[in-house]
Amino acid sequence: QDEEKWDFVLVSDIHEVGSEKEIKRKKFLDELSKKGFTIKKIEDEKLFYGVHAPKHIFRKYQWLLRNPDSRLRDPSAHHDIPVTTRIRIVNFILKNTVTPDLEKLRDLMKKKVFETMFPLHEKEEVREFLEEKWARWRDIFCQQPIEKIRCYFGEKVALYFAWLGWYTYLLGFAAVVGLVVFVAGITVFNSSQVSKEICEANNTIMCPLCDQKCPFWLLSDTCTYSRVTHMIDNEGTVLFAMFMAIWATVFLELWKRQRATVVTNWDLYGWDEDEEELAMELINNLQHEPRRYQHSYLRSTIVLLLVLVMIAVLIGITHALVIYRVIATAIFTQSDFEFLREQANTVAVMTGAVLHYLTIVIMTKINRRVALFLCDLEKPRTFSQRENNFTIKIFIFQFFTNFSSLIYIAFFLGRINGHPGNYVRIAGKWRLEECHPSGCITDLFIQMAIIMMLKQTISNLMEYLVPWIAHRIRNRQKCPKKRHVVLGEEEEAEDPCKKQWLNNYQLNEVNIFSLFDEFLEMVIQYSFTTIFVAAFPLAPLLAFCNNLFEIRLDAIKMMQLHRRMVPRKANDIGIWLQVLEAIGILAVIGNGLVIAITSNFIPVQVYKYTYSPCMTENSTAVDCLTGYINHSLSVFHVQDFEPYMKLAEKLPDFVKDEIREYRDYRNADDYSYTVQFWHVFAARLAFLILFEHVALCIKLIAAWYVPDVPQSVKNHLLDGKHSNLWKEL
Repeated sequence: QDEEKWDFVLVSDIHEVGSEKEIKRKKFLDELSKKGFTIKKIEDEKLFYGVHAPKHIFRKYQWLLRNPDSRLRDPSAHHDIPVTTRIRIVNFILKNTVTPDLEKLRDLMKKKVFETMFPLHEKEEVREFLEEKWARWRDIFCQQPIEKIRCYFGEKVALYFAWLGWYTYLLGFAAVVGLVVFVAGITVFNSSQVSKEICEANNTIMCPLCDQKCPFWLLSDTCTYSRVTHMIDNEGTVLFAMFMAIWATVFLELWKRQRATVVTNWDLYGWDEDEEELAMELINNLQHEPRRYQHSYLRSTIVLLLVLVMIAVLIGITHALVIYRVIATAIFTQSDFEFLREQANTVAVMTGAVLHYLTIVIMTKINRRVALFLCDLEKPRTFSQRENNFTIKIFIFQFFTNFSSLIYIAFFLGRINGHPGNYVRIAGKWRLEECHPSGCITDLFIQMAIIMMLKQTISNLMEYLVPWIAHRIRNRQKCPKKRHVVLGEEEEAEDPCKKQWLNNYQLNEVNIFSLFDEFLEMVIQYSFTTIFVAAFPLAPLLAFCNNLFEIRLDAIKMMQLHRRMVPRKANDIGIWLQVLEAIGILAVIGNGLVIAITSNFIPVQVYKYTYSPCMTENSTAVDCLTGYINHSLSVFHVQDFEPYMKLAEKLPDFVKDEIREYRDYRNADDYSYTVQFWHVFAARLAFLILFEHVALCIKLIAAWYVPDVPQSVKNHLLDGKHSNLWKEL
């Protein structure tokens, strides 16, 4: 019965007898036979070779990596080796078996000698349990059976799901707080003095928003938008940004504790990856020499320069998107459609965001190629080192791909475009875009909402539908034709393995990056949830809902649509932890900058405590923000417009006097900055420094307050060491 358990299946096309491919295939299979492997051949439209490893390989493995205490009791006892370990060892040996022509399996696959290799989804109790209790939509709120996932997919996958579950669980708290802040904003925003003043400004005439025939407009036109802006841009958001900075730290600290507990239960707390790899190398080939550690400064410098070039390219793409928006706005304002003319700016921002999403999709593929190329340049020593190098590079590239456009909107938009009569222009022709009339934070809110919605809906649909449809199509093609049995002929018995192997072969292929992609997607989502959360308090809620589906979606994909993953041993989530910690620090900086620079929080506070009627006239009867809007506008003389500023032919009736207004702190005579501008500027800097230092201090205190490893785990390890030494004595 044990012989019928096939560890791996190799698939190959049917080659002509005596052809080069057939000879290479035979040489490889002979090498496996020499190592004691049992090989079974089944012929269909392709050739399938089932591979079963001999017992002695696993005994060597157990002996080399035995626990020091187990050999004291009974050196000859052989415990059954878990299936996941079997598959892992066989996979390693298959990949590192060298033919007499010095070719490995990878080279043979490149030359199309073999098509693919995969471990089988077995009919085990564990699998049935997982399909019943885990890979079902109806279990969406249930806890995941991490122990069982480990028994079927190995530690690395189990740790991914443990991390994802923990992240989602804690996101629930952040989502509730975000929702409360948002609802508070909605209830408060009607009563805000600033919105009231904007809505009543029927005679405040503003400068045109573009060069070509744009009308002058009344400040009161932006009444609704200013209310929406105040919904996001209020005191509650500042506290929420603080809260999210602390949340990010607490989440990571609690995850470290969770991970320590889980890994201790698996007896992997002190597991050493190098030792594991050396043991496998020696089992495969006794003459193996370990690869030495090496470091070349020249190589590191080249890689660093290439990474910087790539980042410059990604920033260049953002510039292209900016130029697109500028030119699109100019074209839309001259359009024949009235709707496009009036909403030119919003349409440009919306189409810009969709374009940005498309660049994210395309650049993700290019980034991966570049990161792989850079990894090959570095010549990493082991697979895990290669994976770490790759992770850091692709994360940096993806970060710039996803966020450079948001960074521009948050911190540069509307700050570098000059003032009426002296606008900054692209190629001396197109005027740089301005913020939305109601403030820059609205633009950031729109962009965040569109990208998060698109990423979470389209990307998830694609992630599930593509494998599902591919699987369906393959199954259609393979419907077995019923054989007509001629009377008197014995029908040959169908091999029980054949059906199982074919079913596994028809599933979607998995590669080394299958799990990596899931992690990357979640870490980018984590960045969206923390870095610009001050502009989009609903981000945690969207992420929370998405993750509830993501867990089950990944589960169904792994169990039903994909071939079985090769299990990998691990005792933590690897370099991703450092990446998450870096995002936590970026989140503090990002939110500090959004509140200090993008939002109107600081100018409002400066006015309230310096220039408001409460301060100057000591009158407490009026709202302290009365007069803020007039204070934040500057005066402009229409005759000072640049010569190629085409004003609308029919000027409205209210253009009698020659004075218009725009948002900035400038003098009326020579348009230089006023004292108030520098006052607000100093307050912004002071707030930024204060916010970041306070938030980072709180993060450090939280990290110190919550120990990484629970006491129970430490005591468990202590007892283990004590009992081992006691036995030795």
